[in-house]
Amino acid sequence: MNIEEFFELSAGKWFSHRTSHHLAFKQSEDGKSDIVIEMLAADHPEVIQLCQQYEVNPSEASCGARVTWNGTMEWDEEKHTGSTVLVTIPDADNPSEGKLLREMGYAEKAPVAGRYKMGSDDALTLTTEYETMWSEERLWFASPNLRMRVSILKRFGGFSMASFTSEIRMGGSPAAAKASEVSNSAS
Repeated sequence: MNIEEFFELSAGKWFSHRTSHHLAFKQSEDGKSDIVIEMLAADHPEVIQLCQQYEVNPSEASCGARVTWNGTMEWDEEKHTGSTVLVTIPDADNPSEGKLLREMGYAEKAPVAGRYKMGSDDALTLTTEYETMWSEERLWFASPNLRMRVSILKRFGGFSMASFTSEIRMGGSPAAAKASEVSNSAS
């Protein structure tokens, strides 16, 4: 699987359940979110704008996505909502690896570029260095409608958080859309 196929498979509406382990506090916390992932073509205006923001030639982008979330975490009462655009810039000599441009980071709420790597096991690994921390996240599909994620967040001085997330597709499955097209044409 390549990065474009991974993004295509990720498109849709997901219910996300995350358990985060805050290692310094020796406590865990649950969180739940509704996530919508929309594919953006490499020539979409938001993809071009993000490339220009990072001073990357937009013709180097292979695909993009808009991710929107609405969730809650166990320890606080505030809603966690937001949206970001992601753009992949494959390495010229090895397209299974490259830059991942983000309009907004995961660990810090600021634009950030990280690295992606598609493994031979079809898992996507994202590595991002922020000003005060570093994160690594690994995503894979257990089935077309079940996606898994593990991540670690390291602050200066050691690991501060590890999390496991399961995401269940609630709609917008590319496979379901294709199956519907096939059954409709057979009728």
